[in-house]
Amino acid sequence: MSLPRQGEIWWAEVETARRPVVVVTRADAISVLSAIVVAPVTRTIREIPTEIRLGVDEGLGEECVASFDNLQRIHRGALTTKIGDLGIRRHEICNAIRAMTDC
Repeated sequence: MSLPRQGEIWWAEVETARRPVVVVTRADAISVLSAIVVAPVTRTIREIPTEIRLGVDEGLGEECVASFDNLQRIHRGALTTKIGDLGIRRHEICNAIRAMTDC
C-alpha cells in the first residue's frame, strides 16, 4: 500500500465501522507517524465553513462533506483503500481548519 497524502480520501476501518475520511496530516510527516489526523466524511450536510463539500468528482458515490469539527486521530494502518483526492481543492483544508479553530 502506498502512503496516504494530505487531501486524499481513503476508506478507514475505525471503531468497528468502515467509513471514508480525508487525510489532514501534512504529507511530509505521514511516513514517520503511526497515527494521523483525518476528517470523517458524512452525508449530513450543514453548509458551514468547517465542512468541505465532496461528491462524485472526488470519488464518492453521493454528495457528502468532510467534517472538520470532528477531526480524529487514527492509526495509519486503518486506511485500507484510496477513494479519491481533493486535487487542486486541497487549500480548502486550511480554510476548514481556520474556521474550526476560529483563527
